[in-house]
Amino acid sequence: MSHPSVNLTAAAEQAQRVVSQVIATQTGNIRQAAELIANALANDGIIQAFGTGHSRAIALELAGRAGGLVPAHQLWVKDLVMYGKSEPEEILDPLVERDPDLARRILDLADIHPADVFVIASQSGGNGSIVEMAILAKERGHQVVAITSHEHSSNITSRHESGKKLYELADIVIDNCGPYGDATLPLPTGGATAPTSTISSALIVQMLVSEICGILLQAGETPPVMVSMNTPEGDRHNAALVDRYGDRIRLGEP
Repeated sequence: MSHPSVNLTAAAEQAQRVVSQVIATQTGNIRQAAELIANALANDGIIQAFGTGHSRAIALELAGRAGGLVPAHQLWVKDLVMYGKSEPEEILDPLVERDPDLARRILDLADIHPADVFVIASQSGGNGSIVEMAILAKERGHQVVAITSHEHSSNITSRHESGKKLYELADIVIDNCGPYGDATLPLPTGGATAPTSTISSALIVQMLVSEICGILLQAGETPPVMVSMNTPEGDRHNAALVDRYGDRIRLGEP
């Protein structure tokens, strides 16, 4: 028998609450990020998306999906195996995301151009590879957009030697409005369930992409949007756009 305050309706209510908070408080920051990225795309830049742990889902929501922008590339920890010389066992440790050197090694395998913008997603914003990616991006002259939880991040100690957190390094910070610990429904047996960061961050990504497309349309440009590969015209449409960017965009596996 379920606890009266822990059920499908309660989970939905928490998701709705956080989504409403994002819409009410973050549209200005999302709009600023869209203007920054639209300008980068106009100057032959692309989006470099990065996240570790479950925040990989947010980078994946931004890069390589139907309705998304073609000039968006996901930086993966698994690039170290797919394109580098690392053994799979090296990246199977879930704690590897705490290693700052991971960021440099991933960047060394990617084709990064000066106009590229980094969008880095992290609920906590404090793991070594996340903070180091933001530091390296800034040192190399790139602008950084962070999608993170301000509440969670402000209540932790950074695992990076600099003591910095993602939100302290980014040019624009978009708060996913998630709570400390992410999960929203405490369980009477301990712990909690119904995390919201994926839901609210995915919404942020789609609001961001839609605003970018609107800005490009207002400038008289055709938004470089990916069509579903599961439609008759998808492969032909996407191939023409992907060819424009070459190896700068590495499409993920099916």
